[in-house]
Amino acid sequence: MKLKFATIASSSSGNCVYIGTEYTNILIDAGLSGKKIEEALKDLELTGQDIDAVFVTHEHIDHVDGVGVLARRYNIPIYATEGTWANMPSKVKAETIRDDFKCNVYADENMVFNDLLIRPFDIPHDAAQPVGYSVMTDNDKITVATDIGHISDTIKENVKGSSILLLESNHDLDMLKNGSYAYNLKQRILSDYGHLSNDNAGKFLSDYADSRLKYVFLGHLSKENNTPRVAFDTVKDIVTDSGVELGGDFDMWVAAPYGVKRRIEL
Repeated sequence: MKLKFATIASSSSGNCVYIGTEYTNILIDAGLSGKKIEEALKDLELTGQDIDAVFVTHEHIDHVDGVGVLARRYNIPIYATEGTWANMPSKVKAETIRDDFKCNVYADENMVFNDLLIRPFDIPHDAAQPVGYSVMTDNDKITVATDIGHISDTIKENVKGSSILLLESNHDLDMLKNGSYAYNLKQRILSDYGHLSNDNAGKFLSDYADSRLKYVFLGHLSKENNTPRVAFDTVKDIVTDSGVELGGDFDMWVAAPYGVKRRIEL
C-alpha cells in the first residue's frame, strides 16, 4: 500500500498537510481559508469532496482557520482533542459543525481510520491540549511534529521508525533575539512550550534520525525570524557535522509556506 504525503501550507501564517493512500485522503490541520485549501488540492488532483477527515493538532488559528468551512461544505469529520474542541476560536464557528462530525482523539491511543493507523501524541506547546500525529500503514510511517517548544521524550519515541518527518524549524536564534518582536513574545517563542529553533531541529536530527528515515521537511518557519535558506543551511551544517549525509542518509527540504511544491509517494 502506497502512502502519499505533501505539505499544502507550512508557516507561522497557516498550516495544512495532506496524507493519503489509494483509498483514504486526510488533512492534518486546515490553517488557511477553505478557498486556499481547495485551490491547493487541485495540484494533488483532489477536491474537498475527496477528503475523508481533518485531524487537528491544536486550536491556534494558523492550524484551524478553514476547519469549520471544510466541515460544513463537504461534511468532513474533524478530529481533535477534547481540550482543543473546548478552545476553538470563534472564527471556526464550531457550534455550527454537526455533532457527529466533532470527533475526539486521545494522545497515545492508536485509532484505525480506514486503511490508516493514526497515533496522536502529546507535544509541548502553549495550547490547551496539543498533539502531533504519526500516520502509519503496514510498511511506512509519517510523523508531523511542529509547534514544539522542545524535543520531549514522547516526541523522540513517536518519531522513531518514520519514513517521512515534518519537523518544526521555526526561527533563527539571532534573528529572533535581535528582531522587532516584543520581549514577552520572544520569551514565549523561546520557552519550552513555544517553538523549535533551527539549531534544535538540527541537533534532534543529528541525534535521533534512524535508518528508516528517508525524507525530512523543515516546517512552520517564522516569516519574521527565519528564511528558508537560513533554516536549511543551519540544519544542514549541524547534521553534516555529526556525520549525517544529506542525500545519502535522508533527503531534506524546507516546506513551502503555501502550495504543493513536492509530493512524496512511499
